[in-house]
Parts: sequence; structure tokens; C-alpha cells
Amino acid sequence: MANTIRIRAVASGDTTEVQSLIRHPMDSGFVKDSKGQLIPPHHIEVVQFEHGGKVVFTALWGPAVSKDPYLKFSFQGGKKGDDLKVSWVDNKGESDSFVGKIQ
Repeated sequence: MANTIRIRAVASGDTTEVQSLIRHPMDSGFVKDSKGQLIPPHHIEVVQFEHGGKVVFTALWGPAVSKDPYLKFSFQGGKKGDDLKVSWVDNKGESDSFVGKIQ
């Protein structure tokens, strides 16, 4: 599977601003395909960001989040060159993770 996660993290002073884009269909289970059949639910349930072995952000999502979700947040700490890990798990048990560097 190709990596589904793109992140950009920039440290400025004592905070780090993170932007992330995750490629995922985020199907709600309420939409029909061209044949009129319901598309089964397939959505991310948990997204987690870790810095220095500590969780700095967790999102608990459901079927109302749009396709290919974009996420932006800031946290205290982090410096240029530090690792930032992001991972997600969906309702079908699929998952992905990525480790990027803070700029």
C-alpha cells in the first residue's frame, strides 16, 4: 500500500504547527453507488500524532468526516529535526503510519 499520509510540521518558538492530509474514502454508509446499492461504511476512527514518545494530538472520527481529510493543529514543544509520528486506524481494521521531520 502506498503511504496515505502527508504531513508538514514547522517549529516556531515554543510551538509546532502541524498540517496533515490523509488519503481515505471516508464512506459514511449512507451513499448509494451508480447501481443504487449502499456503499458500506469505511472511515477512519482514530488519528494520533506522537512527538518524543508522547501523544500530542488524538482525533476520534466517524462517518461524517469528508473524503481525504485535512487536519491542522499546534502543540507546545518540538524543534527542527525532531520526529513526528502520525497514525490512523479505520473501522475495517486497516491502518497506516508515517514518521516525518519537524522543519
